[in-house]
Amino acid sequence: MDNAWKAIRKVLLTVVLALFIGALFILLISENPIDAYAALFRGAFNGKLSFGTTLASFTPLLLTSTAFAIAAKAGAFNVGVEGEVFLGGIVAAYIGINWTFLPVPLLYAACFLGAMIVGAAWAFIPGFLKSYYNVNEVCVTILMNSVALYITSYLVSGPMSAGVANAQSDPVTVRLYQFLKPSSANVGLFIAIAAVVFIIWMLKKTTFGYKIRTVGTNPMHAEYVGINPRKIFIKSMMISGALGGMAGCIEVLGVHGYFLNNFATGLGSNGMLAALIVKSDVVLAPFMAFFLAILKSGAMGMQQSTGVPKSIVDTITAIFIIIATMELLFQFNGKRKKKKKDKAEA
Repeated sequence: MDNAWKAIRKVLLTVVLALFIGALFILLISENPIDAYAALFRGAFNGKLSFGTTLASFTPLLLTSTAFAIAAKAGAFNVGVEGEVFLGGIVAAYIGINWTFLPVPLLYAACFLGAMIVGAAWAFIPGFLKSYYNVNEVCVTILMNSVALYITSYLVSGPMSAGVANAQSDPVTVRLYQFLKPSSANVGLFIAIAAVVFIIWMLKKTTFGYKIRTVGTNPMHAEYVGINPRKIFIKSMMISGALGGMAGCIEVLGVHGYFLNNFATGLGSNGMLAALIVKSDVVLAPFMAFFLAILKSGAMGMQQSTGVPKSIVDTITAIFIIIATMELLFQFNGKRKKKKKDKAEA
């Protein structure tokens, strides 16, 4: 419990510090930071459209932040969640357009299963290469993001093109219900919440979750007690990929209604940022993802109501990255000094 409160205090301190530095930038352009932040939160919550937009932004961030966090618990740095979102979305679009021979409930299930299977298969590649050939998963996943983007861009510009000015597919034949119209908030939010709750339960309460945590903490110890760290590493990457694929499916079926080229740009990196700020805590990551969704959806309202450009939100986000990086750097330096001290004592 003490560790949990300590983690929450650190997150709150990070948020306050980032907002404070953002306020200094707002003062530099001769605007009132209190009025700017008030406008930002009004833009995120005032009315169905604003609140629904916040929820719609939160849904993919919830899944991508959890996807990164579950991989990190096994010691993986999965930068490829964005590619898995793209591929999950394109598969969901293909099934939703062409598999109309299925009854509607089965068609929904096929879209989600297809997206999750492809996302998991895509994440299997870097997991396998890291486990058996010690190939750095960061490099592989970054490169695979570009490959996924090129594949989906080709498909919606060629074989799956709707033949319109924008590169996109034909509309899907099934849609997730939107409950805060005219916003694009949809029931995919509740599917995402259920998936994240299941991941938290699995990680905290099951034997498999214990294996993931053990491998992430000390793979040599895990192997000593009879856990195969390679298999657990690969499985955690595949779970991460499946969550990314689910996010892509929800965006296609719930938000756009078709696959739109480049629709997922930034979803993976923002989800990764949310997870990094809370040190890949699967319980705290959703709250940070929600805060980032507030910043994203409220930025336009802040710009319209005040003279503060929405790029200030990008500045605040960058500050989050800097703070998270600095903390990781201090941890690394602390571990390095401890190792030197242990060697000197030995």
